[in-house]
Amino acid sequence: MIFESVLFLNLGDRARAEHAAMPGYFPDLNLDQVVDRVTAAWTEYRLKPFFWLYLDDVDAVRYRHEVFRDLEDPRIGQSVRDFAQAMREVRDCLVRVGKTYYRLQQDAWLLDAVVIYFNAVGRFAGDLSKAPIKSRALRALRDYLSGYAASAGFRALVEETNALRLDLSNVRYTVHIKDSAVTVRPYDMEADYSAQISQTFEKFKQAAERSYLVAFRAVPEMNHVEAQILDLVAKSNPQLFARLDSYRARHENFIDDAIGAFDREIHFYIAFGDHAAKLKAAGLQFAYPLVSSKLKDMHDDEAFDLALAQKLLDDKAPIVCNGFFLEGRERIIVVSGPNQGGKTTFARMIGQLQHLAGIGCPVPGRDAQFFLCDQVFSHFERAETVETFRGKLEDDLVRIRDILQRATARSLIILNEIFTSTTLRDEIFLSRKLMEEVIERDLLAVWVTFVDELASFGAQTVSMVSMIAPDNPAVRTFKIVRRTADGLAYAMAIAEKHRVTYQRIKERIPS
Repeated sequence: MIFESVLFLNLGDRARAEHAAMPGYFPDLNLDQVVDRVTAAWTEYRLKPFFWLYLDDVDAVRYRHEVFRDLEDPRIGQSVRDFAQAMREVRDCLVRVGKTYYRLQQDAWLLDAVVIYFNAVGRFAGDLSKAPIKSRALRALRDYLSGYAASAGFRALVEETNALRLDLSNVRYTVHIKDSAVTVRPYDMEADYSAQISQTFEKFKQAAERSYLVAFRAVPEMNHVEAQILDLVAKSNPQLFARLDSYRARHENFIDDAIGAFDREIHFYIAFGDHAAKLKAAGLQFAYPLVSSKLKDMHDDEAFDLALAQKLLDDKAPIVCNGFFLEGRERIIVVSGPNQGGKTTFARMIGQLQHLAGIGCPVPGRDAQFFLCDQVFSHFERAETVETFRGKLEDDLVRIRDILQRATARSLIILNEIFTSTTLRDEIFLSRKLMEEVIERDLLAVWVTFVDELASFGAQTVSMVSMIAPDNPAVRTFKIVRRTADGLAYAMAIAEKHRVTYQRIKERIPS
């Protein structure tokens, strides 16, 4: 019975995840917003490090894809969710063990937790034994659960728990209350006179009587009177409650380590799956990307910004999808076009897709392929701060130098309107120097810029342009298309709108 993780093919990645920090590019790409939204309903599982840790292993990515695909089967997905819900109830009971004051009440919550646990394990093992599982992770879990549920230790826990609960349920006692004195005695077959009393007074009944019954307060915490009564019951049954003390001492940590780890890790899939399901219901698509550590060809069709899509969906606004591809010698997507046309969102989208592909999640889009980068870097505009004693241009240069020092030929860089604080001439000069460096290092890059010359810098660059409505240049379509960046389409549209094209002016000049 070997089962280690449903999330990590390499256990070294699990150890790294426990100490992971949010990557520096997350705020630039709005991935911090995405992860906050995805994990919001599951905070107790501490899922964020799982979404922060970028994998550098193609097979580790495929390992997660297999689990996601298995969970799409309703039988497997529902069984997993049922088990996860039962384990949540187990933890709720254990929380009450820690929060309640009275020892015997804590013991009762512990017994309840164990019963929910072993019932859940038994059902889950049975469900998985009949399920058409294909993923390596869930097949290993199925075999592990089968052996664990049949083990002598687990069977002994079930038998001992059931026997103890049965014996406790058979305890009978009598409570005698007089004034402020409460006496507890063993039950001695005392007669129940309630039926006789009701029969005696039945003949005096004249109309529908008012009920004076008071509902019992079902609150989690016992009051001090209830606790003292229970203490007296325990003293009347010393051997049975000694067994209860021994049971608690031996079984306080009854959850199997592997099962406990599975319960946490499977919520990575549940959380992302739930988030994606809401977007799918709106007609958006997700795909399992083909990943490679060798081929740098990349593409995605009908992709979208995951953070923006959720906001637009909340606002009932339309969501615009875009596609892109790099093939052969192509390495750099240069995005140009008018302001507020979706260029930055497009660059963010590609960065989001790359990260999601690198953590083994389905990505927004219809058909996708990604090179598994070793690192992702981003350079987005930042406001000047007095703390750094640097102007904006110097800050740009320092930050890009830091990126180039750390980047390798397997890295991806997302650049958004760099060097804009200087003159156009200097911006072009610096951008060309940086482009030469990026090409020489064979880096993958997405570069948002107003310097159209960069789009045709070489065979490694691909030009993509944000489009406007043909009949109204003030309207942005937010579609980013692969086409030559000549800056003319937008200028001509503006000129046409204001009737200042050569033809329009010529028409107004008297002949």
